[in-house]
Order: sequence, then C-alpha cells, then structure tokens
Amino acid sequence: MSEENKVQPMKEVRITKITLNIGAGKNQEMLKKGIKLLEKLTPIKPVRTTAKKRIPAWGLRPGLPIACKVTVRKDAEVLLKRLLVAKDNILLEKCFDTNGNFSFGVAEYIDIEGLEYDPDLKIMGLEVAVSLERPGYRVKKRKIAPKKLGKNHVISKEDAMKFMQDKFGVTIE
Repeated sequence: MSEENKVQPMKEVRITKITLNIGAGKNQEMLKKGIKLLEKLTPIKPVRTTAKKRIPAWGLRPGLPIACKVTVRKDAEVLLKRLLVAKDNILLEKCFDTNGNFSFGVAEYIDIEGLEYDPDLKIMGLEVAVSLERPGYRVKKRKIAPKKLGKNHVISKEDAMKFMQDKFGVTIE
C-alpha cells in the first residue's frame, strides 16, 4: 500500500465540544435574554458565569452574573453546520489558534439556520468556540499518570484549517 492510501485512525481530527457564550455585563435583562436564546438554540440548559474580580468603573463585583454559556458535546457537528451558515461558510485564518482550536462570533442570531426573529430578544449575537482533538488525547487529561502528547499527535493550526475545509467546506481567508 502506498503512503497516501493508508488510513491512520489515530490521526483523525474530531470535534470535542462547542461552547456558546453570550456576555451581558451587569445588565441582568440582557442576561435573561441570552439564556432564552441559548435554550432555543440547544436542548442543554445554559449556565450563568459570574465575575471573579471587582471592577468599580464597570460596576462589577465578585459573584455578579455577567454572562451565560452552554457546552455542546453531543450532535456538535450538526450545530456547527448551522452556525457556519450564519458566517456564509467563511472563517478568517486568525480565528484559529496554535493548538488547532478555533472561535468566531455570530453578530445576529437571526442568521442562524432554524431560528426566527423574536421581538422579546431583539437583535443579539453570540460567541462560538470549537475544540478539536484526536483519539488518544485522554492520555493528557486522565487523572492517574497523565503524560504529554507527542509533537506529531498535537493538532496544528494547519491541521485544523484543513479539517474544516475538507469536512465542512469552509473557505478560509
């Protein structure tokens, strides 16, 4: 068998999770709207995130809910396809980090396939962070005897961009 025809199952890139985030600051009304939007978008219940530091200029104090997020692991590919349609299947090269993960923002939720305008929510956007991994990443995360991954097994920026182009037909600018 030639080198090109060999299938290496341990080199296969896959989506680990998608994290959707809506920041509201100290505006609690906006936070409630963000939670409602995330409930419409995914079947998972959103979690409120709180401020860690006191920033008097912004009116923030520790423990104040300032954002909401949801992490999707099951059916992540289906959700990602819907979110990429909102971006016209175009991602910038700077969206990808050196570890192969990427993130992008959706300016208006009405661009997402399957969601219609809700007068209660008005117009709001969200941030999307996608984590990629290969089989064998458990070695790095396990509790007993965690080890470092080999440099050939780590996902590079180029690997992540190629995965998105091949699997989802994304154009990278």
